[in-house]
Amino acid sequence: MKRILQLVVTRWLARTPLGLVVLGLAWLFMRKRRARRQQPEGTPALREPGRRDNPYAWRGPAAGNRR
Repeated sequence: MKRILQLVVTRWLARTPLGLVVLGLAWLFMRKRRARRQQPEGTPALREPGRRDNPYAWRGPAAGNRR
């Protein structure tokens, strides 16, 4: 029943430009909400690229010790 109601409301809102704006904002809000819910609590929000603290990690050809 909930899905049918969502479909009817979505089609009704999609008829006007203002309704499309409302649908877009609701979509963005729900997308962020789902992303926060799926993320485990122990992991940081943003990951940093690379392995900066590991001295044994390969750093590429631009690193020191060139001949």
